[in-house]
Amino acid sequence: MPSTQKSTQPTPWDFTDKSAFCFEVPYSTDSILFESAKGIRLTDASGREYLDSMSGVFVTCFGYDCEPIVNAVTEQMRRLPFNPPLHGTSRQAVELAAELAGLAPATFSLTKLVNGGSEAVEAAVRLARLYHREKGNAGKYKVLSYFHGYHGATFGSLTVTGRPDTSRFGPGVPGAVHVWTPHSVARQLGVPLEEAGDLALTLIEQTIEAEDPGAIAALVVEPVVHLLGMATPPPGFLPGLRRLCDKYGILLVFDEIVTGFGRTGQPFAADTFHVVPDLICAGKGISGGYAPLAAVLISERIASVLATGDDAYAFAPSHTYAANPVSAAAGLASVRLFKELDVPARVRRLSTKLTALLENAVRERGVIRAVGLLYGVTLTAEPLAAEAKASPGQALAQACLRRGLIIRAEDDWAVLAPAFVATDEDLDEIVTVLGDALDEVFGGAR
Repeated sequence: MPSTQKSTQPTPWDFTDKSAFCFEVPYSTDSILFESAKGIRLTDASGREYLDSMSGVFVTCFGYDCEPIVNAVTEQMRRLPFNPPLHGTSRQAVELAAELAGLAPATFSLTKLVNGGSEAVEAAVRLARLYHREKGNAGKYKVLSYFHGYHGATFGSLTVTGRPDTSRFGPGVPGAVHVWTPHSVARQLGVPLEEAGDLALTLIEQTIEAEDPGAIAALVVEPVVHLLGMATPPPGFLPGLRRLCDKYGILLVFDEIVTGFGRTGQPFAADTFHVVPDLICAGKGISGGYAPLAAVLISERIASVLATGDDAYAFAPSHTYAANPVSAAAGLASVRLFKELDVPARVRRLSTKLTALLENAVRERGVIRAVGLLYGVTLTAEPLAAEAKASPGQALAQACLRRGLIIRAEDDWAVLAPAFVATDEDLDEIVTVLGDALDEVFGGAR
C-alpha cells in the first residue's frame, strides 16, 4: 500500500551525473528510477512502491505482469524476432491486423500497423492526401485540428498538435490549420457547453470556407481532448463534425490513441459517441505496454485507393519496425484478452464504482468528467497558500506522488485512467490517497 507520509529518502541513483542521457521530461527531484512492477504497482530503486492510476500513460491496461502477453512475446522472440519487411510479413501481424479491423465499426476493413501514436497520425494524414490525389483532388493537402489537441512528437504529428509550446522548434509542416474546441469557446465566451458546441461548429465551417474547402484533406480530432482535462464533446458536436466533413469532402480522422481499445467502455470512442470517422488512429493499450505498437484503421471507402494490383499504391514509405512480429504477438495476445475478459463490460462496471468514489472525494473542489475508465477533474478550488507556488494541477500531482500515487495533472486539471485489471480494492485505495492529497492542497476535510 502506498505510504501516506512524505518521503525524505533521496533517490539512490544520481541522475545529474548522467549528462549524456536525455530524459523524456526534464529531470527534477521527483524523477524516479523504476526497477520493477507487478499488477498496477511499481517499485523504485529504493524499494518504494507506487500505485499507478494512469496505466503508465494509458498503456498498461492489463497490468505490469500479464502472463498471457509475456508468454506470447517470449515465444515469438524465440521463434521469429524480426522479418525482412521489404520481402514479407509474419502470421502474427496479419492476424492482428484482421482482429483490430474486426473491433472497429463495420465499415472498416484494413489495418496499417506502426510503432506508435505519432506514426499512426502521420500515416493517417499521408493516407488522406493519397486518397484525394487518387480521386483527382491533388490540391487537397491541408489538415485541420484542435488548438490544445495532442497528436504526437514526430515533426508532422507535432505540427498537427495545436499547442503553443511546440513553436520552439520553429515552423512546422505546411498545411496545418487549427480550430477551437467547444470547451475553449465556452471558457472564452462564458457560454454553456452545448451552446459552445454549436458556436464551435460555426467557427470550424467558417475556417473551412476561409481556407478553401478544395484545399483541405482531413480534420484530425481527439474525440475526448486529453490536454484539456479529458474534455468530452457536448451532444451533437461530433455528429456535426461528420456532417461538415461530408459537406466539404474532408476526411474525418479520430485520434483514438488514448480513447481507443475499450477505454471509453466500447471498443472505440467512435462507438461510444455513435459517429463513424473515415480513419481511426489506435495505440497505447493495444499491446498492453509490452512492445511499441499502434495502428491506423482504414474504412472501406478509403481503402479503395490501396487495392492490390499492378497500378495500386503500396503504403510506403514505412518504418523498419512497423508490423514487427514481436510487437504483433503482444498485440494479438492483448486483443484476445480484450475479448476473453469482455473489457468493455468490465470498464463500464469499474467506471460506475470509480465515478461514485471520485464524486465523494472531489466534491466542491472540482468538476468530474468521466467516459469509461477515462477521468478528468477540472479543479475549481484555490490551493492553500503553502501550495500556491505551483498550478493547482501540479500541486495535486506532487501531493499524490509524495503519497505514492501516480496521476497526471497540469494547469487546472488532473486525469486518471486505471488499468482494466484494477480491482475494487485498488479503486478504493486510489481514491483514498487522492482524497488525502486534495485535502492537503485545497483543504476541506471530507
